[in-house]
Amino acid sequence: MHTTDNNGTITSSVRKQIALQERIELLSKLKNFVLSDDAQLLDCIALSYAENKWFTPENTRQALDAVCEAFLDKDKLTAWAAHYQLPDFPDTVKSVGLIMAGNIPLVGFHDVLCIFITGHRAFLKCSDKDKRLLPLLIDKMAEWNPDVRGYFSFSEMLKGKDAYIATGSNNSARYFSSYFEKYPNIIRKNRNAIAVLDGKESEEEMIALGRDIFSYFGLGCRNVSKIYIPRDYVLTTLLEVLHNEFKGVVTHDKYKNNFDYNYTLYLLNKVKFLATGSLLLTEDASLHSRIAALHYEYYDDINVLEKKLRKMSDEIQCISSRNPLSGVQTIPLGSTQQPGLFDYADGVDVIRFLLEI
Repeated sequence: MHTTDNNGTITSSVRKQIALQERIELLSKLKNFVLSDDAQLLDCIALSYAENKWFTPENTRQALDAVCEAFLDKDKLTAWAAHYQLPDFPDTVKSVGLIMAGNIPLVGFHDVLCIFITGHRAFLKCSDKDKRLLPLLIDKMAEWNPDVRGYFSFSEMLKGKDAYIATGSNNSARYFSSYFEKYPNIIRKNRNAIAVLDGKESEEEMIALGRDIFSYFGLGCRNVSKIYIPRDYVLTTLLEVLHNEFKGVVTHDKYKNNFDYNYTLYLLNKVKFLATGSLLLTEDASLHSRIAALHYEYYDDINVLEKKLRKMSDEIQCISSRNPLSGVQTIPLGSTQQPGLFDYADGVDVIRFLLEI
């Protein structure tokens, strides 16, 4: 079986196709490796941190644990594949160029998984910020089955593929859209997670919100960067809980530098804000907040807010709330950084996309 470009030209060959169930077995076997204290894995985690100080061992372990729980469970993978009635092998193996972000560890793993589970070939361009973990995981699967090598290729140049998936900033998304416009593509730009509060949150729920805010230092598109609160909400109570639980985040040098810089910037620009020793809180209409900062906006009528959020759906990655909202999907507080197999970035079903190229 060969991969083909859009003109039907043979470009490369998959060594030997691996049946769907065996691909699932390889992925579930990978789960045991990721949860282990294997020396290679520990060295990779340490090297990732040496090259990118945002990737602390704790954060990388958190990402690896999340991948294991949501993406590498055999039963979940089997149910996911069955939902789409995936065949053992695609009719034609397609080449898919994948440009990955590097804001948090293994942020592009779900896309890689989608390509592999559908039996296509992934041509991968890792971010310089996250270039160690994914190659190690693929190398490990290839140790168990050398034919895995035929499904993955790392490259800086991704020309002439059958389809593309690219994730980046709003500026890079415009470039990607232009560059890949002739090919089937998924182009992702900046999105943010938000939380809608009602003022009745327990301390436990406020701590859960803190995980949505502070996980991975707030660098992920699924981190809450803005909260919507009722007019009579007591912000000082929330700040006290968040500070008591997450104040250790400011001991990280890069986070502390951002906190200090933004604190000074707000002072110089005479921006009104509340602050703990680890978080800056300011009233702002923007969904996107700076590192170490959180925006808030008041609402008077939940129905009006729901209508507003529906109109802003293209800017929102996910919404956490203790209550359901009309016309928008919500997830429980504390779960924004725990996406499942069916939680596709930007709401675009990658499996459907891959089945139709």
